[in-house]
Amino acid sequence: MKTLKTAFLLTALTLLLLFAGAALGGERGMTFALIIAIAMNGGAYFFSDKIALKSSGAVPISREESPRLYAVMERLAAKANLPVPKLFLIPQAAPNAFATGRNPNHASVAVTQGLMELMNDDELEGVIAHELSHVRNYDILTSSIAATLAGAIMWASRIGMFSGRDRSRGGGLAALLAVFLAPLGAVILQMGISRQREYQADASGVQMVGHANGLISALEKLGAYNQRIPMNISPSTSALCIVQPLTAREMFSNLFSTHPPLSERIAILRNMTITRQG
Repeated sequence: MKTLKTAFLLTALTLLLLFAGAALGGERGMTFALIIAIAMNGGAYFFSDKIALKSSGAVPISREESPRLYAVMERLAAKANLPVPKLFLIPQAAPNAFATGRNPNHASVAVTQGLMELMNDDELEGVIAHELSHVRNYDILTSSIAATLAGAIMWASRIGMFSGRDRSRGGGLAALLAVFLAPLGAVILQMGISRQREYQADASGVQMVGHANGLISALEKLGAYNQRIPMNISPSTSALCIVQPLTAREMFSNLFSTHPPLSERIAILRNMTITRQG
């Protein structure tokens, strides 16, 4: 069901892009918007991982530097029948982690210094299982496509705002909607995709480990510490993190959060535990 919802939201984003292009430039505008989206998706497919890692300040970490991280990653990757992703460390105090890359053979997982210091072995296992689930479910590709489609919609709307297109030919209302409402719709749809992927990764991670206790405890700690310790990270990369980081742009409101509320995620995980025990 969550996969179908994600497919529906991606389709809605594509249709919204076509609407924005058509409203602002007719058939030619719709074609141009689609070409831009395809080009942006191509760039995201090959370079989104490098951009995310660079923007977060992540650096490669060796087995000698973090044998504990490698041990957990290699054990879970073998269990999930996945290649071991490249591992990176983000030298920041806020505990967090994210996965990126276009497919399981070209995946990377980055963790912060704060996460490695805060998590016990069960909690670290829960976090890594969550991130590996993103890799196995191709969420990192889905998120990149959603982000580039949303970016194309916002780009088309911004161009339309300053293009001075003639509104007297019956397209005034549609163009107005495209300029002001399409970007809002794009953000809401992208949020929906991100939230569905987080729920699915939580569930898949629990199945991978065999219990929800580690992930529940990890999410509780992550929620508490990320409310107090800001993280220097770009908005596009923060959407990939296991929990919403506290950044300068996001301190004032969670209205447009790309992550579902932690309380809901934890409640679902606790219910999974009760169901398994029953």
